[in-house]
Amino acid sequence: MFDEIQFEKINRLPKYLFAEINDLKMQLRRDGEDIIDFSMGNPDAPTPQPIIDKLCETALKPKTHGYSASKGIYKLRLAMANWYRRKYSVVLDPNTEVVATMGSKEGYVHLVQAISNPGDVAIVPDPTYPIHSQAFILAGANVEKMKLIFDEDTFEVDEDRFLSDVKEALNNSVPQAKFLVVNFPHNPSTATVTPNFYKRLVALAKEKRFYIISDIAYADITFDGYKTPSIMEVDGAKDVAVESYTLSKSYNMAGWRVGFIVGNKKLIGALQSIKSWLDYGMFTPIQVAATVALDEHNYIPEKQIIPLYKKRRDVMIEAFGNAGWKLAKPNASMFIWAKIPEIARDMGSLEFSKQLLLKAGVAVSPGIGFGKYGDEYVRIALIENEKRIRQSAKNIKKFLKELNKERKNG
Repeated sequence: MFDEIQFEKINRLPKYLFAEINDLKMQLRRDGEDIIDFSMGNPDAPTPQPIIDKLCETALKPKTHGYSASKGIYKLRLAMANWYRRKYSVVLDPNTEVVATMGSKEGYVHLVQAISNPGDVAIVPDPTYPIHSQAFILAGANVEKMKLIFDEDTFEVDEDRFLSDVKEALNNSVPQAKFLVVNFPHNPSTATVTPNFYKRLVALAKEKRFYIISDIAYADITFDGYKTPSIMEVDGAKDVAVESYTLSKSYNMAGWRVGFIVGNKKLIGALQSIKSWLDYGMFTPIQVAATVALDEHNYIPEKQIIPLYKKRRDVMIEAFGNAGWKLAKPNASMFIWAKIPEIARDMGSLEFSKQLLLKAGVAVSPGIGFGKYGDEYVRIALIENEKRIRQSAKNIKKFLKELNKERKNG
C-alpha cells in the first residue's frame, strides 16, 4: 500500500548527477587514495579571526541564546543596507527592503515558495546553479530554459543575444513567464555583465511585466580591474527586482549560513511573511558576528580573499596549460569553467570527470550537472592550495598523455 504513494515534487526533480562523482570520490578516499578535490565551492581557508572572536564573545552572553527574529536582527539588516550604500551607492530601507537569510540558497528557495503559484513560469539560463531552477520545481512552478551565450575567452555575456533570448522565451512560455533569474558573476560559467546590461534588463522587465531575481553571491571576488555591478544601481530596479548576496565566499563563512535578499518591497514582504512561519532566524551570535564583519571588517574580501583566489587562478592556468589543458582566464568568482580537452571531449563531462578522478586523482564537477549546455565543460573550484594545484597538473599531464596514447593505438 505505502509503496504506491508518490511524492510528486520529489519525482519532478532530476537525477542529482554530482552524486556519482561524490560517491566515487568517497570510495577512493576510503581505499586510501589521495584525492585533490576541486569539485565543490567550499572555501578551504578559515573564517577571519576577528569574526570568530565576536561570535565567541556574543555566545557567552545568555541573553543571546533565545529565539531570534526570522527576518534578521535590525543591526544586521542595517549593516546589509550599509553594504549596498557603501559598495553601490544604493539606499535601502532595512525594515521593508532587506531580509537576512540562512545563506543565499535558503533565502532564494523560500522566496520562490512565497511568490510562485502552481503553473507559473520562470526563465532560467542554462547552464545554471541547480537550485536556481529546481526551487521553482519544488514550488510547483515550471521552468523555461534559455542557453547562456558568452565569449569563451573573456567570459563576457553577449548582452544583445541575452535580451533577445529573454524576449523569445517570454513569447514561448505559456503562461508568459513571471520571473527571470540572473546570476552574475555566473555559477558555474563565471560569465560577467556590464552595468548597462541591468539598465536594459530592468527596462525590458517593466515593458513585459516580469520580476527579476538577481544572485550576486560572488560579487566581491573579481580580478584584473573588473567590478561586479548590481541591478539595484538602476533607477527603478526596486519596482521589478530583488537581489541576493552571501557572506559564504567573501568572508570564508560558508558554514555560518549568512546571506540576505534586498529590493522590491512586495517580494521582500512575501519572503518576510513566509519566513515568519518557517523559522526563528539564525543564532543571534552569528548575526552579531556577521554585522561586525560587514561594518568593521569590510576590507577582508579585497585584502585577504581576492588575492588568494587570484593567485590560485593564475597558478592553475599556467600549470594546467603546461600539462596540455588550456584554460581561459575568468575575471570573477572562485571557479574556472574549463572546456574539456579536445581529445576527451567526446566522453561528455560526467564520464570525463569520472576518468579524471579514477586515473588522475582529481575531482571536478561535471558541466552536465548544471544543464545540458554545460556538457562540454567541467567546473573547477579554486579550493586547493598552490602546491596541490601543481600536483594535480602533473597527474593530469600523465592522464592526458596516456589517453592520447590509447586513442592513437585504438
